[in-house]
Amino acid sequence: MIEIYSWPTPNGHKVHIALEECGLRLGRDWRVHPIDIGRGDQFNPEFLRISPNNKIPAIVDPHGPDGKPIALFESGAILLYLASKTGKLLPRGERQRWEVLQWLMFQMGGVGPMLGQAHHFRLYAPQKIDYAIERYTNEARRLYGVMERRLQRSPWLGGRSYSVADVATFPWIRPWQNQGVELDDYPAVRAWFERIAARPAVQHALQVLADARKPLDDKARQILFGAPPRPSA
Repeated sequence: MIEIYSWPTPNGHKVHIALEECGLRLGRDWRVHPIDIGRGDQFNPEFLRISPNNKIPAIVDPHGPDGKPIALFESGAILLYLASKTGKLLPRGERQRWEVLQWLMFQMGGVGPMLGQAHHFRLYAPQKIDYAIERYTNEARRLYGVMERRLQRSPWLGGRSYSVADVATFPWIRPWQNQGVELDDYPAVRAWFERIAARPAVQHALQVLADARKPLDDKARQILFGAPPRPSA
């Protein structure tokens, strides 16, 4: 059974969705261990041995590529691992595979970090910094425009088939209201988003740990956005 160390955030949802879309079922093929990032679980030594960057998600597969256990952190790497392990969500053809991978990297390097900054400065920053809010809201809208143009001529981000690129990007679009975006301004993105949201595997995955997440209080904000704890000697 694959051990998943996660929390119901966009990056956690990526892996939950990928597992379900790859035909791996919670309780049968994988087990989830909640890492409450508002409580500081991500700094526990046991978790840091799996995820040295103190970020969720991370996994431990007791049956790795050589039959031995493997631990992985970084959601993009985990998605590629699951796709390779199951033969799902990644085309076999070399040209099609590279087409998917570029859009996965687009999510990892652009959509996730930039929309995350939009969330932070629009919702969580203790001071409202107009420049930062405008900077990241404009970048969010630019990224939606890139996706809109792509999805006007392709059914999925990676091409003809639903893939890890769509799985990785979808959770970051769910809180679009928090990004200063009007989804109706991007009809192709909205249609793509609604097709994914209707998938049974996605609906099941989004319920994983859904009841565990609570609104952030001041203590949780300090843990998430303050200085990290100093490593022990």
